Amino acid sequence: MPRTQRLAQQALTTLDRFFHVEAVSGIVLLLAAAAALLWANLTDSHSYEALWHTPVAFGIGSYQFARSLHFWINDGVMTIFFLIVGMEIRREIHEGALSQLQQAALPLASALGGVAVPAMIYVSLNSVTPGRDGWAVPTATDIAFAVGILALLGRAIPSNVRVFLLALAIIDDIIAVLIIALFYSASLQPAGFAIAAGGLMVAAIMQRAGISVALPYAVPGAVVWAGLLFAGVHPTLAGVALGLMTPVRPTPTRERPKDILSRVAADLQQRDEDPHAGIEELNQSRKELLLAHRELQPPVVRVQTALHPWVAYGVMPLFALANAGISLDGVDLSSATQLAVLFGVAVALAMGKPAGILGVAWILVKLGWCRLPQGVTWRGAILIGLLAGIGFTMSIFIAMLAFDDPALLAAAKSGVLVGSIVAAAFGLTWGFYAVKPTPESKAADA
Repeated sequence: MPRTQRLAQQALTTLDRFFHVEAVSGIVLLLAAAAALLWANLTDSHSYEALWHTPVAFGIGSYQFARSLHFWINDGVMTIFFLIVGMEIRREIHEGALSQLQQAALPLASALGGVAVPAMIYVSLNSVTPGRDGWAVPTATDIAFAVGILALLGRAIPSNVRVFLLALAIIDDIIAVLIIALFYSASLQPAGFAIAAGGLMVAAIMQRAGISVALPYAVPGAVVWAGLLFAGVHPTLAGVALGLMTPVRPTPTRERPKDILSRVAADLQQRDEDPHAGIEELNQSRKELLLAHRELQPPVVRVQTALHPWVAYGVMPLFALANAGISLDGVDLSSATQLAVLFGVAVALAMGKPAGILGVAWILVKLGWCRLPQGVTWRGAILIGLLAGIGFTMSIFIAMLAFDDPALLAAAKSGVLVGSIVAAAFGLTWGFYAVKPTPESKAADA
């Protein structure tokens, strides 16, 4: 091999390893969030808002679907992130930390505690309207930021801590969607749910038919997304639904992938000795090799591996840049109502979320009704509770529904920012100095 080619391969291999280091993706996410904050507060904040509110339209002829750039990022592109999250949960349900009822029930119960306690803390600090209308603002966890902050801690954190946090945050987001539907939405459209169900049925039929290539599933996926959007719920849940449906076993074939590889290798060696070997035979062997290579891994692993770099270094930093730019203008700390809203949201996120999550988890484990996942200690559970206090997107979305008054909305957004920063700082500090991998988690990660 030429020296130049060898050096190029070594460089590409090193770059690939670098991009698969979890901490690097977390640093990129934080840099994007910091850039958004600086942009919104130290420069002309109108330019920040104007960019993300730029209309982007798709359509054919007179049929146009126009939404802001911010919508396409939060409700469109982020569906890919939720697809990865759904796949990871699917794998754990099949053979991991959520495969047993006692372990699967713990994230659900903890998420309920992480919703109820922050809401009660907020209401206790905002007992009168209009501030009381924002009781649901501190109940939601931002999955993307929570996972990004966790990634900064690298492999020192047991893998099951990440899985528990993902499960908890997904359940938390589903509860937030239900809260929006019951308390902040005029009505839901049943026809939208019917459309989404139709898309899921088509995806299930395609799986049953043995279609293992990912691209064709974009069509039913788009149908599910559009159905949920029309129904009035967060369409990114389409990614979770499709991720949970992704097969965890390779597609059955007439011949085992390893047997295909052995047979084709023998055929290629024989044809190499035959000077009259045709191009068509070689193309057929190439197709068989591609099929065997694809089916060596289950679809859930294959798709996760392919999408991971795009999500870590594209989707999540873009999401942070579009959502972290919270302007502090318009907050009047001399107003008792605004101060109560800001303080209530910040305290409920930074303190109420961990208190609710850990309190419920501790009670259920002590009663023997549930148990912590393998490799997750109480120190790891505290880390999960702290990171769950990072609110951002869903919290800001609920605040926009809860408050018509621009002053109260600005106070609520500022509370989300303060509470999320405090929760992230506490989580990082605790993770660096208190959480260590157990022997069981080291063996599982290996």
